[in-house]
Amino acid sequence: MLRKDNFFKNYFVSNYNYKKNFRKTKKVFNSLLIDLKNNNIPLIQSYEKKYEFDFSKTTVKKFSKYKNIIIIGMGGSILGIKSIYSFFQKKLKKKVFFFDNLDPNLNLKYKKIKNLKDSCFILVSKSGNTLESLTNLGSIFSKHILKNRLIVITEITDNVALSIANKYKAEIIEHKEYIGGRYSVLSEAGMFPAALMGLNLIKFKNLNQLIKNKNFVSALLQNVAAIFTLNSKKINNSIIISYDSALNDLGYWYQQLVAESLGKRGKGINPMVSFGPKDHHSLLQLYLDGPKDKFFTFFNSIKKENRTKISSNIVTEDTKYLKNKNVEDIIKAQSNAAKNIFTSKKIPFRQITFKKKSEDELGEIFTFFVLETILLSRLMNVNPFDQPAVEQVKMETKKILR
Repeated sequence: MLRKDNFFKNYFVSNYNYKKNFRKTKKVFNSLLIDLKNNNIPLIQSYEKKYEFDFSKTTVKKFSKYKNIIIIGMGGSILGIKSIYSFFQKKLKKKVFFFDNLDPNLNLKYKKIKNLKDSCFILVSKSGNTLESLTNLGSIFSKHILKNRLIVITEITDNVALSIANKYKAEIIEHKEYIGGRYSVLSEAGMFPAALMGLNLIKFKNLNQLIKNKNFVSALLQNVAAIFTLNSKKINNSIIISYDSALNDLGYWYQQLVAESLGKRGKGINPMVSFGPKDHHSLLQLYLDGPKDKFFTFFNSIKKENRTKISSNIVTEDTKYLKNKNVEDIIKAQSNAAKNIFTSKKIPFRQITFKKKSEDELGEIFTFFVLETILLSRLMNVNPFDQPAVEQVKMETKKILR
């Protein structure tokens, strides 16, 4: 899926010393390969096929009998699996409900879930003390509902989530201490719910093959060098434009990965999610004619089935170009039109097109963005694995509540 010609073209950054940064990126990538070989980045283990999950086939079978899956979490603990569910939703038999924010109206959402007795509940909290997740668990879900149907994914330490799990005799799955939430999509946090959905977990994981694939590596190096070059010239707003609603949550996952990993010490990239063609009528004017401080990623997919044909009732002399067209044709035309104008205006963009909507295809993009982020962090000289400013807000919140 990843090809060199899908990504930033050289002329976009030809005035920004691109070649020098490409050489620098290649050196950083080679040092990353050494670190991967020596297991100096333990969280990357979860992107390999040999990674061993802390749950068994028996546990998956036990909870697969439920038609509904209710997942409670925040940030990286839930964005990964949410993007997986959205990506595959049309072919899944399970209904999955996400509680990923604090909102008094979530009670109404909860009450609308049908067949609560045919639902299992997954609480995901790496630290086990995530305030928002614990609040949702305590304010929405009753003891009766939780009994025998709760799975808690958390670190095996002295924390609140583990205490709750022990109290209600819940299934406990370890969230490895060395895997941060935003990197956890291919670990237990993302893969256990994916297993309950009936997805093939092994197909998501192709790290070892990908870093030996010339097309993958070429695309990775080119993208990292281009983004770093643009960022050094204050072109640091990264806009993802999704032309398939099934890819919107993937955009939000990417947004957190980039913002929380790179936004440190006055540095960073500002990732934003945009939706086409809707935003053609609100934000496109800014994108095309506003400040030249943005670069773009187009998310597209090729749909071969279930196309929605446009009725002949609206085809007139003025709209005859719609004859024998379907909705997907219109979306594709609008996306291509935007890319053509971006090209003519020399606005930097890359495109990622999903063809198969398969586990290996989505896993490739997860792996690509994670490696891209880690490489950018090394070029920017920031730690991609911590979030010190966020921890300050957590401490201040607890201080106020006390």
